[in-house]
This record gives sequence, C-alpha cells and structure tokens, in this order.
Amino acid sequence: MAFLIEQPQMAMLLAILGLTAALLILDRIRIDLVAILCMLALGWSGILTPAEMFSGFSSQAVVVVMAVMVMGRAIDRSGLMERFSAFLLARAGRSQDRIIIWFSLAAGILSAFIQNIGAIALFLPAIMRVARRSKIPPAKLIMPVGFASILGGTLTIVASGPLLLVNDLLADASLLPYGIFSVTPVGLLLLFAGTAYFLLFGERVLPQGSSRAELKPDQEQLIERLNLPNNKWHLSIPVESPIVGTTAEESGVIRDPLVHILAMLKGGELEYAPWRETMFEAGQEIVVLGDADAVQRFADENKLVKPDQAARFEELFDPHKSGFAEVIIPDGSELSGKTIRNYQIRKRFAVEPMLLFSRGEAVEGDISDHPIRAGDKMVVYGLWERIDELRNSIDFVVASVSEQERERRPIRWSAAACFAGAVGLALAGFPVALSFLSGAVAMVLTGNLRMQEMYEAINWRVVFLLAGLIPLGIAMEKTGAAALFAEYLISATMDGSPFLILIAVGILATLFSLFMSNVGAIVVLAPVIVEMAAIGGFDARPMVLMAAVCTANSFIIPTHQVNAFILSPGGYQNADYFRAGMGMTLIFLLITIPYFYFFMI
Repeated sequence: MAFLIEQPQMAMLLAILGLTAALLILDRIRIDLVAILCMLALGWSGILTPAEMFSGFSSQAVVVVMAVMVMGRAIDRSGLMERFSAFLLARAGRSQDRIIIWFSLAAGILSAFIQNIGAIALFLPAIMRVARRSKIPPAKLIMPVGFASILGGTLTIVASGPLLLVNDLLADASLLPYGIFSVTPVGLLLLFAGTAYFLLFGERVLPQGSSRAELKPDQEQLIERLNLPNNKWHLSIPVESPIVGTTAEESGVIRDPLVHILAMLKGGELEYAPWRETMFEAGQEIVVLGDADAVQRFADENKLVKPDQAARFEELFDPHKSGFAEVIIPDGSELSGKTIRNYQIRKRFAVEPMLLFSRGEAVEGDISDHPIRAGDKMVVYGLWERIDELRNSIDFVVASVSEQERERRPIRWSAAACFAGAVGLALAGFPVALSFLSGAVAMVLTGNLRMQEMYEAINWRVVFLLAGLIPLGIAMEKTGAAALFAEYLISATMDGSPFLILIAVGILATLFSLFMSNVGAIVVLAPVIVEMAAIGGFDARPMVLMAAVCTANSFIIPTHQVNAFILSPGGYQNADYFRAGMGMTLIFLLITIPYFYFFMI
C-alpha cells in the first residue's frame, strides 16, 4: 500500500485497470464504450499524453481489422460462399461425421482470413439446411463448427483481434514482428484436434436429441418444430368496426402474440407487415395469420367479415413467394441493444415478427419491447424477396431458405482475385495493413462493393474496442505496473523456468478470455510477459504470441462472440458449453504450451 502511495500514477492505472476489467466482466455497458472510457481515463488522469492516448487509431491492427471486414463483406456478396456451401453439401452427404469434418475444416480455414464471427455467420444457413435435410439435430453440428471457427482464428496473425495486436505490442517493446503465418502450424494442430475431439467424443459432450424426424420440406419442419400457426384469414373491415380510425398500436392487435396482420389493401396499394402507426380504415381488406381461436375472437370483437371478392393477396398464400424465416442477430447488428419497436423492422423490411428467442429461451407475450442481444433468434413471416433484403443486411443472418429454387447469383471472380491479391502481397513481405487495405479498396474499384457498403461493412464497435484498449498496454509499461506484475508472477512460478511460465501464461490468458474481452486480455498480459522475459533472461516474443493464441481458448462459457452467436440457433444452455468446452480447453492447453516450449522458445 505504501508503495502505491509513492507511485500515484501506478495506483491510478491499477484503479482504471480494475474498473475496466469489472465493467467488461459484468457486461452492463457495451464493451466498445468501456474501451473508450478507459482510453479517456488514461488521458484525463495524465498517465498518457494525447498522442499516446489516441495511438490506437493509428495502429496497424485497427487498419487490418477494418480491411478484413470489408473484404469479408465483398466475398459474401460475390456468390462464392453460396457455391462453396453447395460444394460442401454435395460431399458431406448425410453422415454426421463427414458433415462435421467438411464444415469444421472449411469454417476454420476461412476464419484464418476473416473474423471468426463472420465465418460462422456465412456457414450457419448451410449448416441449418443440411441439419434438416439429413435429419440431424442442429445442436450436434453447430457447436463443432462454431468451435472450429474459433480455432481457425489461430491460423494466421490477421485472424483475430489479439493476434492482430501482437506486432503492435511487440513494437512497443522494441521487439521484431511476426509474419502472417507464424502461428499456422500450431493453429492447424488445434483445428485438427478440435475436429477430432467432436468426432470421438461428440456423442458424450454434445446435447442429445432425436434424429428420427421424417424428412419434410424446410418450411413444414420449421412450422412443426416451433409450433407456428400456418392458417391465414382474408378479412374485411366494415364501417361499423370499432378499429376504424385507430392504429394497429391503438387497437392492441400489434401486442397480441397470437394474431399477426400480414398485409392490408390500402388505397388500392398492398402494404405488407403494416407497422404499428398504420391506420385502419373502413373498407380495407387484411390478411391475418395466427392461432385460430385468437383470430376468430379478434374478428368477432371488431366485427370483421369475409369479403365478397378476393383482393390481391395471392403472394401471401403461395409458399414459393412467402414463408417463415429464422433470423439471427449477429454481433455488431444495429438491432442489438434495441427493441423491435425501436428498430421498426416492419417499416424497414415489411416482414412480420412472429417469435423471439433470447439466450435460447422463447420470449413470452408481446416481443415488441424486449431488448435484443447478439445471438438472439427471431422468426419472421414475409415475402421471400423481402427476406432476401434481410439476408443482404449486415444486421441479420438469415438461416432459412425459400421453398422455391432461387436463381443463383453469378460469381464475381474479381472479389476472389482482390482477396487473393491482398494475401499474396502480405506473403511477399509487404506490411499486412498496407496489403489488406489495398485489397479492400480494390473491392470497391472493381465494383464488388460501393463506398457506402464499404463503410457499412465495418463493425465500428470492434474498431473502437481495439483502438480504446491499445493505450492500456502502453500505460502499463510506462507506469511500471507491467514490471510489478512480472515480478510477482516470476516469484509465483518458483524457479522462473520458461516451461512453468508458459503454463502460467496459458492459464492466465485462458481465464482472462473467459471473463473479459480477448483483446483486453492480451493488452494486459503482453507488457507483463515482456517484463517477465527481461527478468528471467529469455525471449519474450514467443511468449507474447502464445498468450495471444491462448486468448482464443474460450469455450467453457458463452462469452466469446462466436459462442454467444450460436447459442440460440443451437438451442444450447450454459451447461452444454461447460460440458463440451472443458475438454476443448484442456486439449487447447496440452497442444499449445508444449508446441511453443519445444518449437518456438
């Protein structure tokens, strides 16, 4: 305590560090806002100069992550992933083991070059589709592929936030940087071992479920699985109806979970999924979907009648033109943190929200004002062309496909060429940030993305998270806090041998990543490891790199963004992650620590 009194800046830094860690663990405030608050606190406290405080925004890691997001969006739009998924489906067949092998390896390898959350988002619709067609419970496939996408983040140093930061953190300590494929050998070992783990022990660690369901069309299976209403009523609003002159909100129908207005004929024009402020008028005709008793009660109470002539609602009664779709909310979605009412999904996309699943549990009653979180799942009804608009939005991942055989988009090979060119430049020795940003700009110049789409592809939450936490590492070294932690850790490992220190670093990185951002974990650990290496007289570079790899060892609880994302689609519980994640965590450490000890140090 006396020491801290003599070192007020260090005491202040430790207070900021503790508060930042607590906010990240409690998850009550958005993590990007926590990072910004941390950065501002370091500046206002005088620990860092303004130039040091804002150094994260000029970091190569931040530039690379933005470029990777842009190129990933262009690849998604190019039609390549659609064709690649079809290729995988053709080879995987209906064997659970073959599906796990093909999709896990593909998702893992893709995660080497784009964010792992982006990789699983691209593959999830195909996984859901093959699960239904092969009569395998989705829970037996989604977690293995999700874990593989996390492991794939250890294949290159551009695959995840912590690895992206490694070279910047090493540069701060005047150490040489690593090449793009420096972690590939250990990453491949982890990916193959993780895939084999589910092949050997999947039946024991994955949730059990029946796979005897009769093979039926996707829509029919979805309706049966979620007990969705599939009867539609065509009704007319007479002059004497009490809802004439009221809005959907005022009439109360918008809050009734058993009654859904799919469309209305207004002024000769069809309006699909009318939003809550739409006014009911005499003579209007509407289509209602819902529980039979609830719809009959709604019709009786409001004196609704069947029209004499059919209006132009054919599309809503044609399964080739409309249907149900499962929609998942990805990390970074504008809807995350809002409600359906705030986001105005009906007004924006003309689809009707039917059900909402949050943390794997169905939300009871009116779902309009329930806060949405990343990984939540929603079921909507609408025209397939409107659902395709959801598919093209960065705010949603659509896991359902239409009954009709949609025309395939022509593949844009120029997108693949831009991506390959960026990787090639990095391999040739050019700076990764320069190479990848050139590839992202090339995507725009070749017409694969518009400039506005380029900006929309960037998850600014991740950008500010990285830029906000990078100065924390600088502050730890500048105040001497890193050296202090290093001395304690060295003494705790008795003789300070490299192997014992590697074990300590691996366990610490794993624990930190379970309860806080993996980016925050490496920012805190890297300066400590550099000081430990200086005290012990060994090379810090491989230890910092191993710590960055071990921040991906986050499987026991669904705090990693990929695990949170697959929670609802897989219908998982926390116990499912604990059961499967314990074995994966042990395998991760048993491979990573010996590899770095024997081959890197």
